[in-house]
Amino acid sequence: MTTVTSPMRERLLEAATELFYARGLRAVSVDKVIEQAGTTKVTFYRHFKSKDDLIVAYLGVRAKLERDGVDAAIAHGNGDVDATLRLIADAVGGLACTPGFRGCPFINAAAEYPDPDSAVRQTVDAHRAWYRDAFERLLAPLDLESPRAAGDDLMLIRDGAMVAGYLDEPATIAASFLRSSRAVIGLSAS
Repeated sequence: MTTVTSPMRERLLEAATELFYARGLRAVSVDKVIEQAGTTKVTFYRHFKSKDDLIVAYLGVRAKLERDGVDAAIAHGNGDVDATLRLIADAVGGLACTPGFRGCPFINAAAEYPDPDSAVRQTVDAHRAWYRDAFERLLAPLDLESPRAAGDDLMLIRDGAMVAGYLDEPATIAASFLRSSRAVIGLSAS
């Protein structure tokens, strides 16, 4: 099936993004998305063959936002790992302080779709793999003994920051993320 790009597809994705993030993937029915978008089931199924396809598209939108932000931070840091970590920390901290923040949409999706063979979980796994690779790219100038392990550690810190931002005091997230990231890669606070 080919993907059709249209204003209605975008409306469906916008409705799904709002509803899925606020209420959860399984809690939101296709009918609720259709109602929010102001369309019909026939129109919905012209754009998405199933709810899982809509969820995968929603996660694709969220992944693009995150990837664009991380790639921009890495480009702006221009090889200065500490400056880039500060930018990422500020973004994570700022995100955690936004009204309606419910943590990482990918962690949330993985909790709702534990089957590793599902399209949703494969989308989550692909994004997490991209994130680990981005951390490795970020760390490349440091010539670390094990950049993959350090990237895994940064991923764990990022995950923890996203969960803590939802459960704990979001205002402290940026500083904690930065402190922890610097400790993992042996950078002193500047």
